[in-house]
Amino acid sequence: MSQDFVAILMGSDSDWPTVEAAANVLKKFGIAHEVKIASAHRTPEQTLHYIQSAEQRGCQVFIAAAGMAAHLAGTIAAHTTKPVIGIPVDSGPLQGFDALLSTVQMPGGIPVASVAIGKAGAKNAGYLATQILAIHHPELTAALQKDRQDQQAVIMAKDAELRATLKS
Repeated sequence: MSQDFVAILMGSDSDWPTVEAAANVLKKFGIAHEVKIASAHRTPEQTLHYIQSAEQRGCQVFIAAAGMAAHLAGTIAAHTTKPVIGIPVDSGPLQGFDALLSTVQMPGGIPVASVAIGKAGAKNAGYLATQILAIHHPELTAALQKDRQDQQAVIMAKDAELRATLKS
C-alpha cells in the first residue's frame, strides 16, 4: 500500500495491552500503522497537531483507545473527516462501561464507530480498519476472505475434535 496507514492513538501507555490486539491485526494484513500516546485532556494541542500531520502523511483511518472519560475518539472525530474507530478500554471502577458510553454518545454529524470493550474490541477495530481500507485495496478484500475461511476451518476442526472426544 502506498502511503496509506492507520493511526492508533491511546490515552495512556497502560492502554497498550488492550490496543496491541488492533496493531497485531494490522500487522497480519501488512497494513502500515503508527502508534501514539495522546490525551484529549492532557495534551490537546499535541493531539490536534498529530491528527493534522497524520492526515497530511496519508492516514486513512484513526483508531482511538481510551478508558474512563474516553474523549480521545471524539476529539479526533471533531478534527477529521476520516473514519474514527473508538475502543473503550476496560479500566476504572466501571470496567469500561463509562468509556463505552463516552465513545458511542457522539453528537449527530460527528460519528465515531465503536467496538466492544477491551481486547476483543481492539481486535475488531483492527479488522474494521482493514475492511475500510479494503474498499480501495482488492488485495485486502481477498486477504479478509481468506482469514474468514481460516477462522471457519479452526471452528470446524474444534467441533470435529469435540464430537470425537464425546463418542469415546
